[in-house]
Amino acid sequence: MSDWPPKPSSEQQSNSPSNHSDQNQVQGQEWKILEKAVLASVEEQRRARRWGIFFKLLSFLYLMFILIMLGKGCSTGSQVDGTPIVSDEHIAVVDIQGMIAGDATSVNSKDTNKALKRAFEAKNAKAVVLNINSPGGSPVQSDEIWQEIRYQKSQNTDKKVYAIIGDMGASGAYYIASAADEIYVNPSSIVGSIGVIMPNYGVTELAKKLGVEDRTMTSGDHKSLLSWTKPVDEEEKAHVQALLNNVHEHFITAVKEGRGKRLKADTPDLFSGLFWTGDQAIKIGLADKAGNLTTLARELKVDKKVDYTVKRSPFESLLGTVGTSIGNGIGQSINQQIEAQSQAKLQ
Repeated sequence: MSDWPPKPSSEQQSNSPSNHSDQNQVQGQEWKILEKAVLASVEEQRRARRWGIFFKLLSFLYLMFILIMLGKGCSTGSQVDGTPIVSDEHIAVVDIQGMIAGDATSVNSKDTNKALKRAFEAKNAKAVVLNINSPGGSPVQSDEIWQEIRYQKSQNTDKKVYAIIGDMGASGAYYIASAADEIYVNPSSIVGSIGVIMPNYGVTELAKKLGVEDRTMTSGDHKSLLSWTKPVDEEEKAHVQALLNNVHEHFITAVKEGRGKRLKADTPDLFSGLFWTGDQAIKIGLADKAGNLTTLARELKVDKKVDYTVKRSPFESLLGTVGTSIGNGIGQSINQQIEAQSQAKLQ
């Protein structure tokens, strides 16, 4: 027979203190087992996440290795230490493309001078061409490249240097071009801008209206001479102007050395920072003739053109960019795991 509903004696037995104690012990053990299972599951998920990140990174590195090997295998021409080995007579090309600055991603003197040295020393190179399309940039980098061209010309007198200006050869780019024996331009090229600039702004009145107080502290009387929030000091202004004039003189001297008597001395504002079209540049002596790399190749009767520019591999750039992103992602993941563990311990 069924024991339901329970008899009074059974109720008394179930409500006894000893029975309550047994039930509490059983429930406590169940919660401990459940807690262990949950913690084990969380730890397993963390372990799986860590291994997942590791294998993704490993797969990425393996893929990049394969791509780099394929890129090397598909490259044309033989090279020794990055220098093309060409048995035929050719034109050695060095690119001056983009901003001129000291970093590895811009036109810099370190890589450009290395390329120039290789181009000049190439036995079968009939001429060296500066393939220019640049708005300019650092006067220091431009001058170092200019000096290297002049030096290599003195050491390799059998090779002429040509500058081919595309869309633009301005400021520091023209500084470099002036070292060439001849400058070719497109009639619509932008050429010149022989000047020096140091941008600065003044927001003194705006800061006052916004209630912004400049609390800059210095250990020198003129350390904050370029501050946006303080009035212009005439003594400091004169000092900076003298500095810019001095750099400008270096620029003018380099252009005069390179262009010589071809410059039209009666041209107003020749060194004022103004720029001209290619047609106008030829008339005032900043350039020699209209043409491009193909035109020059026809004139020299050399069909082959070889690029000596030192360039970062696209795979290296990709590895650098994506590697940084992955590193940041791994760092964030580790931080999240540490925070989660800390919170678990606190709870």
